Amino acid sequence: MPRISARRLTAREVAARAGVSVSAVSRTFTAGASVSPATRQRVLAAARELGYRPNLLAQSLMTGRTKLIGLVSNNFDNPAFMEIFDHFTRLLQQRGLRPLLANLSGQTESAAALDMLLQYNVDGVIIASSTLPQSFLEGCRAAGLPVVHAFGRARTARGIAVAGVDNRAGGKLAARTLVERGYRRIAFLGGPEAASSTVDRLSGLCAGLAEHGLAPCEAMFGASYSHETGQALMQQLLGRGSFDAVFCGDDILAIGALDACVAKGIEVPRRIGILGFNDIAMAGWTSYGLTTIRQPLAEIIGAAVEMISGMVEDGRPAVSRRFACSLVERTSLRRKR
Repeated sequence: MPRISARRLTAREVAARAGVSVSAVSRTFTAGASVSPATRQRVLAAARELGYRPNLLAQSLMTGRTKLIGLVSNNFDNPAFMEIFDHFTRLLQQRGLRPLLANLSGQTESAAALDMLLQYNVDGVIIASSTLPQSFLEGCRAAGLPVVHAFGRARTARGIAVAGVDNRAGGKLAARTLVERGYRRIAFLGGPEAASSTVDRLSGLCAGLAEHGLAPCEAMFGASYSHETGQALMQQLLGRGSFDAVFCGDDILAIGALDACVAKGIEVPRRIGILGFNDIAMAGWTSYGLTTIRQPLAEIIGAAVEMISGMVEDGRPAVSRRFACSLVERTSLRRKR
């Protein structure tokens, strides 16, 4: 069993125990460095005996690589992002990369966040949001940082790869799903109006409804993707007029809408049908039973981590990946006619 020292051991002490040079110890703990198998085994055995662990910060000064990946978002009021960050952090750590979280919620300036990432000398950036300003993406690119935009819209900008679904196709699937179940007066509840996900999901809904001679009877937008926003928008919608179904551009908005209906004594789906988007874990809770358009979160996150790893480790070019949406049937819509 390795010793645990009360002070930080040095490479010099490991070298003395192994009978090798300090540079041999350094090469042993530097990925890709040249060191003979016999020397490597002696160094590793000495390190185990002493309880030595290499100083990664010191290594980064020699290699120019910090193995830090900026993980940037502004959706912290959406509980789905705790699930998303769990996936991201575990997958990055499995690859020997370390996430550095940047929270752009509220009044945080994107320029200040980018400056912080550059000060920590991150190797690359994953953006997990559809609502960050274009200036942040452009700033990352101008700084020469490899960037992967998870859940974003496909872009032609060099150096920025995208992993996500075709949100417009998801909106069209929502339209077909609702029309097939006999809904005709269909409203849309979305997050920030300028968010690419909101724009594309609404655009797809409009295109899908137009194929049946229909159009959304209402389109309402909130400041964020949050339960409170969904609840408030649904309360406004209930006071506005006649509709028989709502397509919510995010599951947490849909869950807020469901709770607004419960508070008003409105039965779902007997009086109103509600359709979400994402298929977060909460959507499957018995108390909600939310029918939703699924985007494969785990697959998208896995692809984003693989892409940023390839870009920073192997210099691979930025190549985007698109995933298909699918319908997950539960109980918040009536049966297909």
